[in-house]
Amino acid sequence: MNTEDRGGSYAISIRALSKTFGSEMAIRKLDLTVSWGDFLVIFGPNGAGKTTLIKILSTITSPTNGEVSIAGFDLKSDSSLIRRNIGVVSHQSQLYQDLSAIENLRFHGKMFSVPGLENRIMEVADIVGIKSILDHKTSVLSHGMQKRVSIARAILHDPPIMLLDEPETSLDQEALSVLKNAINQSERGQRTVLMVTHSLERGWALGDRIAILARGNIVYENNTASLDQSTVIEIYNDLVGRS
Repeated sequence: MNTEDRGGSYAISIRALSKTFGSEMAIRKLDLTVSWGDFLVIFGPNGAGKTTLIKILSTITSPTNGEVSIAGFDLKSDSSLIRRNIGVVSHQSQLYQDLSAIENLRFHGKMFSVPGLENRIMEVADIVGIKSILDHKTSVLSHGMQKRVSIARAILHDPPIMLLDEPETSLDQEALSVLKNAINQSERGQRTVLMVTHSLERGWALGDRIAILARGNIVYENNTASLDQSTVIEIYNDLVGRS
């Protein structure tokens, strides 16, 4: 994304974010900023609040308290504009199972008024390697192939920001390379990525910044260039072990 096109000082800005479900607090006054062009990987165990955070940022779930800005747009008042600036890949495909792969992509593309939609569908299908199964119903596809269709859908409208929730689930090594290439190929320059995962090994290989989420809050943050993987594992085990 060119500098003049960027909205807001940060791609993602989170301040004092909280989310409660009844008496349970899933996110606790979380503060976080993600700069334009960053690839931030947030690690955390099950129940740490990772999926809740992604659901809030992708406008699926409303926060209980706090302020969130994405691409310069306020989460509470500009949710439709935020959705145009994000692509989301989760551990669940969230595809329409009774539609074919290409019908899923057409539906998404029309929703976002993607120009030259049929050509764009062929372009992203080539990027993620699904041209041969475009006419297949989603319900008959393997989990790995459904994930590829989900990746194609997420990048179809060329969003500047990607939100990834355990995206490596059901992906083999080849498909992980496909995911990385798909994220990087954008008409508007380097995408900003926020990924949450419990897989230290796979997340480490993708991100340039890491954070650890425990007890609903960020308890550690650093650049991957200043650390080695064994150190991160030690830090993670120490912090999560005390959660």
